[in-house]
Amino acid sequence: MGDSLPRIVLYDTTLRDGSQGEGIQFSVEDKLRLAQRLDELGVDVIEGGWPGANSRDSLFFDRARHLRFKGRLAAFGATRRPGIRPEDDAGLRGLLQAETGVITVFGKSWLLHVRESLGIQARENLDLVYDTIDFLKKRVGTVIFDAEHFFDGYKDDPDFAIQVLRAAQSGGADALTLCDTNGGTLVFELEEIVQKTITLVPHIPLGIHCHNDSGLAVANTLAAVRAGVLQVQGTINGIGERCGNANLTTVIPNLMLKMGRETGISRERLQSLTRLSRWMDELVNRSPRKDQPFVGRAAFAHKGGIHVSAVVKNSRTYEHVDPELVGNQRRILISDQAGRSNLIARLAEFGIHGVVADDPKLKELLGEIKDLENQGYQFEGADASFELRARRALMQMPVYFETEGFRVIDERRSRGNDDDKVMGAEATVKVTVGKTALHLVGEGAGPVDALHTALLKALEWAYPGIRNMQLLDYKVRILQGEGTKAKVRVLIEWQDEVRQWSTVGVSDHIIAASYDAMVEAVNYKLFKDQVDQVS
Repeated sequence: MGDSLPRIVLYDTTLRDGSQGEGIQFSVEDKLRLAQRLDELGVDVIEGGWPGANSRDSLFFDRARHLRFKGRLAAFGATRRPGIRPEDDAGLRGLLQAETGVITVFGKSWLLHVRESLGIQARENLDLVYDTIDFLKKRVGTVIFDAEHFFDGYKDDPDFAIQVLRAAQSGGADALTLCDTNGGTLVFELEEIVQKTITLVPHIPLGIHCHNDSGLAVANTLAAVRAGVLQVQGTINGIGERCGNANLTTVIPNLMLKMGRETGISRERLQSLTRLSRWMDELVNRSPRKDQPFVGRAAFAHKGGIHVSAVVKNSRTYEHVDPELVGNQRRILISDQAGRSNLIARLAEFGIHGVVADDPKLKELLGEIKDLENQGYQFEGADASFELRARRALMQMPVYFETEGFRVIDERRSRGNDDDKVMGAEATVKVTVGKTALHLVGEGAGPVDALHTALLKALEWAYPGIRNMQLLDYKVRILQGEGTKAKVRVLIEWQDEVRQWSTVGVSDHIIAASYDAMVEAVNYKLFKDQVDQVS
């Protein structure tokens, strides 16, 4: 199917459109790294920004010209200003100074904007478009025209919207992009308008640029491809102004896996899509959306017992594609909804095989998990805590040490100046390792840090490998209860030189919950390191 259909050009606007999203701020270094990651993926055109509009984008193009890309960089800008000749327009000069192989300019295609935003008549707007494209095309290899607000403009005055496209085509544009700038066009409207436009403006490739204000950016993009467009614009993770842009991490796998369309991304590189999506969220310092299609952590997560039983037999029963095709993975969740099939499948993920459904230990473990989740535990984000409980229930977990108790003193300390105060904490832990009882003190910046220090100090003589485990992330969630008496759930992420893992603790005391999660983290590391227990 894919061999008989035209190739779709992928045009990424994350570095420009994405930066307009609320809370999104790229440094020059961020933009350079992202451009290289997009190029590695196989994106055809990477829009770098608006040179001259700000110093950051200008510096990006200055540095990017010294890098090697398999794809092409595009500089973005506007048509010439009314009353200014193209050669005298500072914005157009800035586009040429970026020295990119592609220049994309946008122009008005909705009379409302022409008359109220620009304050000019329709004829002059057509001249702006033609003059700009003609000027640029004589000086650069590829010029793309983005018809801003095209669908609103078409619904308001279709003749004028088409005239704008023809002006750009006459000026020498290599492609025309139809933009749903307000994101308000419905799928059936958009597909019909694209079909009509292709017949009215033939002999030039059309592209699509959709915003997500109606939650339809991806659907509209795919509908436009079905109607005949050959270029798709969007952003990684759908970031962008207001409700965002068409999400390329959803568009791309749908194009390739569902619609059979060829892109610049190979099947092998498609497997890096999940990793790119999560790296992108790290870059902009936001939590990944678990429910994001294809690349979200929950995209192939199964929780209901009936679902899990079916998926284990045949993954097609509840999975629309193989998660490995996009670099994701299947996850079997353990919760108070879990049945024995969930547990058996989950145990297999940890290398625990041979457990049968009527094993009394399995029934006991299932009851324990459900009881703990009723208390507020959550094992979906704490695989290490679940594995430890499973191995204990199945008599597969050594006892490395036993905890007797702890005490924490939190205080404000003086550095010698009454106005110079710092917070600090001191923790005491009591543990037994084999036949040796230990009672040790640790200091830290806060109570959790002090407990961590004290616990490791107490155990490292027997298990020196724990010295390289580090606390990576710490999250607290308030559970049921009233005010300060409420229960809390503490989820802690850890890492050492070879792995990352998460543990959970629940208590009506935040320090106790933290300590429980900490103790489990140490036990998990010792088990994974295959350390011999001290007798």
